[in-house]
Amino acid sequence: MTRNTRALSYCSVALISAVFSSFVTWQGSKLVAHAVAQTPPAGGNGQLLTQPLPDLPGREVRITLLDRAPGNSSPPHQHPGHHTFGYVIQGTYQFGVNNQPARILKAGDVFYEPPGAIHSVSRNASASEPLKIIVFMVADQRNPSTVNQ
Repeated sequence: MTRNTRALSYCSVALISAVFSSFVTWQGSKLVAHAVAQTPPAGGNGQLLTQPLPDLPGREVRITLLDRAPGNSSPPHQHPGHHTFGYVIQGTYQFGVNNQPARILKAGDVFYEPPGAIHSVSRNASASEPLKIIVFMVADQRNPSTVNQ
């Protein structure tokens, strides 16, 4: 095999590999874009997962997307028997537990509510921007996620 033939052979393999790699990347990006484009269930609160925990009898994990319009709030409530964690994805969240002074949380901030706590303040602190929070509960299977006070 001559030097030119060998170079042409290597170039052909490189070109075929580049085309194949580009095609796979393009198809993969379409798949990811489709997954990201999925909308949460209607109603502003979307139950994303409920998973029983067999090694903790009577317990399950509940993951919910909380989506609040600007200025929207909820009345004081409790998550009975649940360890409740939250992660602010977007917006600003006014958060208060057990009538303690409320805090303002922003995207990237997290919070925790112990079982039995009264969630006294839960409000989108912005008058113009939406609020999105992922709520993660280690829940008592016998109890609803939220009970208004």
